[in-house]
Amino acid sequence: MMDMHSRNQYLKTLREGYLKTKSKKEKGQILNEYCQNTGQDRKYVIKKMNFKIKLKEGQRKKRKVYYDGYLKAALAKVWEIFDFACGQRLKPVLTKEMIEKLRKLGELDCSDEVAKKLTEISDRTIDEKLRHQKEVLRRLQKKGQSKQKSMLLKKIPIKIHGELDNQQIGNMQIDYVEHCGSSAAGEFTCTIDSTCIASGWEEWEAVMGRGQIPTKEGLDQARSRSPFEGKEIHSDTDKGFVNAHLVKYSEETHLRFFRSRPYKKNDNCYVEQKNWFSVRKKFGYLRFDTLKERDLLNDLYRNELRLYKNFFLPRMKLKEKIRVGSKVHRKYYPAKTPYQYLIESNQIPEAKKKELEKIYLSLNPAQLKRTIEAKLDNLYKVYQQKQRSSEVEPFKRLTPRLVSKYIAEQDLVRCPT
Repeated sequence: MMDMHSRNQYLKTLREGYLKTKSKKEKGQILNEYCQNTGQDRKYVIKKMNFKIKLKEGQRKKRKVYYDGYLKAALAKVWEIFDFACGQRLKPVLTKEMIEKLRKLGELDCSDEVAKKLTEISDRTIDEKLRHQKEVLRRLQKKGQSKQKSMLLKKIPIKIHGELDNQQIGNMQIDYVEHCGSSAAGEFTCTIDSTCIASGWEEWEAVMGRGQIPTKEGLDQARSRSPFEGKEIHSDTDKGFVNAHLVKYSEETHLRFFRSRPYKKNDNCYVEQKNWFSVRKKFGYLRFDTLKERDLLNDLYRNELRLYKNFFLPRMKLKEKIRVGSKVHRKYYPAKTPYQYLIESNQIPEAKKKELEKIYLSLNPAQLKRTIEAKLDNLYKVYQQKQRSSEVEPFKRLTPRLVSKYIAEQDLVRCPT
């Protein structure tokens, strides 16, 4: 297709003959030729031939770019600090106070103009400006694991997704994330992920294996770090949760114990959706089967990782779903951090809110992120030394191997009794 300048030059060459001729047939032939070669509308071309429309000269001016490369660089830095959040979750963080705090701490180097633009940018524009970075840092989807049944399924009541009270602080959903690598043989580390349905507050604890007693002790450790008292626990039908030890533990701690239906992951969706975001995204799909690796995981879970994710990473909460024909349109509340949910809730005592606020003011999100990355590097080095290999691809899904082949390659590591 010709550009505007070429079309105008072409029209000027045909216009003289068009105006001189008095034959409608010849005028029609000229119009047909021009419209066929340029693709313009016939009535519009007639007006241009008769000087009723002024021909535009020169090239069209390009729109001035408001969010330039300086803004992209600063936005990418903030995006990295807050764990690569999407535009809807990153927008609430880009407040004037947070930007000034990062600049004061030396984590963000930008001009006053760029800082002002960061507070004005919309969530959709954030996603558009970070499109290239997101393509580079895209991670693979999480790997699922099948669950086994238990003898106590009939004794523990079922509570499905629609029956959950998502406004009560202290209703927790729990799930396993297995660090078994490409084989489920032997004993390996599992992460217990505990998520508050109402606020999104998460606590984790790494245990060796899926034994009933380690699971009970790990869940108790995770609950002891929560800033609120537990009301209910919801689990799937995994035998590590559905057992006599956990039933007795829930009775002793006055926790109401519910389970989901077998093969219905949506019943436990609040924690299932966080398995990749909170655990797999950080630790990948490697096999951690030594006590040293378990301790390194817990060092992160009990310190920097819980502070970073609960105080600085906003979560999106579903407001409603509207079905239009075959499509479902979802609407969300403005993204907030779990800390903000707790501060705004009337279910948390004022003393506890002041304690949380004191912790929040003392934290530097960029420093927390650097410490997390340093500890992750240390964890991967320990894994490399164990495997006697210099190449590690933690986020690559591993091909399952036969149990017999795995046993022949590596001795199983078991917890001391």
